[in-house]
Amino acid sequence: MEEYRRAAERVLGRRIAAVEAPDAWFLKAGLDAPTVQAALVGRRFVAARRRGKLLLLDTDTDTDTDTGTGGGTGTGGDMDADGGGSDRDGPTLGLRFGMTGRLLVDGSAPIERLEYGSAREVPQWDRFGVRFDGGGRLVMRDPRRLGGVLLEPDEDRLGPDAAVVTAAGLRAALAGSAAPLKARLMDQSRLAGLGNLLTDEALWRAGLDPARPAGSLSAAELRRLHRHLRETLAVLGARGGSHTGDLHVSRVRGGRCPRDGAALDRRTVGGRTTYSCPRHQR
Repeated sequence: MEEYRRAAERVLGRRIAAVEAPDAWFLKAGLDAPTVQAALVGRRFVAARRRGKLLLLDTDTDTDTDTGTGGGTGTGGDMDADGGGSDRDGPTLGLRFGMTGRLLVDGSAPIERLEYGSAREVPQWDRFGVRFDGGGRLVMRDPRRLGGVLLEPDEDRLGPDAAVVTAAGLRAALAGSAAPLKARLMDQSRLAGLGNLLTDEALWRAGLDPARPAGSLSAAELRRLHRHLRETLAVLGARGGSHTGDLHVSRVRGGRCPRDGAALDRRTVGGRTTYSCPRHQR
């Protein structure tokens, strides 16, 4: 998701000329094409943010004032030093990609292929798009329609972002819970940003059983989990996604732990297919 956020920064400052929403099902929470068009056309994206699995694109408040970008690809004179706009009072566009959605900016994608997606490039899979004055386009391409588009998403429904959560924040997310550790970590209202593969990888690295009660971790185990969560997100993000984990190549029936060679357990934990090592994950 961080790759998508960085790619989206390339459209900051461009004026939105048109919104393409050919798939009504892809618009969520009662949103429809006329509403999203009326909300965005004439505005500029001024900030690209991420909270967990949600990409957030803030817009400026004034659809008429020219800030000097001339409809091109520059960021204009009204941008903050961090790449965001100084006037962020317009609506926020939320993009959720699911397992198979990809972001394309001006025809190029920061992630060429997803583990559970298709390597084919089919324009009919373009579920949502934004065209800019002077050319260029931001597109969501999703063959299985697992993602979605939101306008003014309720960010308060999400927990802290897993990539920046503090040790105290992680402790609060898990405290007192009898739910399986994996299920609690993947609860986006408790901790935002962890999917199935990332969670299995982090728990494998931390040596913790995905099925044990979330509230049962000792202080030392919590510190270890926090360290490995942050490390896993950083390392796999730099590699190009959750499918690049060290455990991933062994996530097959009969697979063996890459660390100690033990036969991996394959279970359903928190409703998701889960791989873990019975020897070192406890």
